[in-house]
Amino acid sequence: MVKHGLMDCLKERGFVEAITSPDLEERLNSPLKAYIGFDPTADSLHLGNFVCMQLLAWFQRYGHTPVIVLGGATGKIGDPSGKSKERPLLDAQTIAYNTAQIRKNFERVLDFSGKLPMPIFYNNEEWFEGISFIDFLREVGKHFRIGTMLAKESVRSRVQSEEGMSFTEFSYQLLQAYDFYHLFQREVPLQMGGSDQWGNITAGIELIRKLTGKVSYGLTFPLLVRSDGKKFGKSEEGAIWLSEEKLSAYEFYQYLVRIPDEDIIPLMKRLTFMEMEEIRLMERSMSQSSYEPNTAQKKLAEELTRQVHGQEGLEKALKATRGAGPGVLGELDETVIEQIALDIPNVEMEFQEVIQSKFTDLAVKSGLLSSKGEAIRLIQNQGAYLNHQKVNHSTVSIQEADLIGGKFVLLGAGKKKQMLIRVKKDIF
Repeated sequence: MVKHGLMDCLKERGFVEAITSPDLEERLNSPLKAYIGFDPTADSLHLGNFVCMQLLAWFQRYGHTPVIVLGGATGKIGDPSGKSKERPLLDAQTIAYNTAQIRKNFERVLDFSGKLPMPIFYNNEEWFEGISFIDFLREVGKHFRIGTMLAKESVRSRVQSEEGMSFTEFSYQLLQAYDFYHLFQREVPLQMGGSDQWGNITAGIELIRKLTGKVSYGLTFPLLVRSDGKKFGKSEEGAIWLSEEKLSAYEFYQYLVRIPDEDIIPLMKRLTFMEMEEIRLMERSMSQSSYEPNTAQKKLAEELTRQVHGQEGLEKALKATRGAGPGVLGELDETVIEQIALDIPNVEMEFQEVIQSKFTDLAVKSGLLSSKGEAIRLIQNQGAYLNHQKVNHSTVSIQEADLIGGKFVLLGAGKKKQMLIRVKKDIF
């Protein structure tokens, strides 16, 4: 339920770092089109991009039209903002493929039912492919001053670095400025982006002023960073992708349930549609002695996984999570095992090494435990598990019927230690 103005909502949720004019708040009282650009540098957006998508979703909920610019042209250059070195240049075929793929990331985040203003997609290659280099320099380049361009933070930091900056990257702000001018002609008066986009956005506003004499607007939001200052959306394994082809719903969920307590509330505000009162209640509960650890993480993970991967994706993630818990009678099948395999130690063993082997022997062979005596004591202490089933006797051996999907065995030692065995069968 919308209870106050959009700007109030955005400020309360931490979406506003700077605006180019105080008049923007009044302008938001009537419907407008607002855009954010996404360069297709990969075939999926990632969690760091999600704050941009969520901002567009809030605009849509308040009756404004979200405009998504996919940078088929600017993606060939690469935005230097926030980068310590130049991006590798992608070929046209890759950019076209990436553009088509990342468009799919918006299907669950924005509303395409027609109940809210319908999102609009543009590819800036549409207007750049018809402009010659000479015409661009004459009509656009003459309105820019080198001193002003060099003063932009994204440029200055790179020019002074050992890597330096190529003319190709230096020209990027002209291209983005022209994007805004072109979209302004299509009645899009507002551009938004992360704080690192301030220079590019204001360059566009200035170009619009010089070419049309009219007013346009810009809004920037703080970049999504963790409490330790590192960017969100990254893990040791790489980006936290939004496309399931690149990262499963289970892996996405698991990343979120491991987020530190101090980062949870800011993420709930910016990345979910949870009511602010519910978020405040969660924040208060986290400081109380009765709070059950990880409750807030699970709530955030459920909300975001559902939004990015749908209810079906969330159910798959929860099923795999239940199957991953040592000592928990979860639902184990081949699909669950494949999902959790990246999260637990695993080893490949021959079929004949596994079948008919006693649990005590296999626990040592696989590396789960260091000795047979340790395995026997584990069984006596009710802490040994075979495919989540408790092992009650040291004589228990693995049978072919115990193979999950005909190729996996999951051993457990207590609540926190597991070993997945991939059973290799010889094919004659």
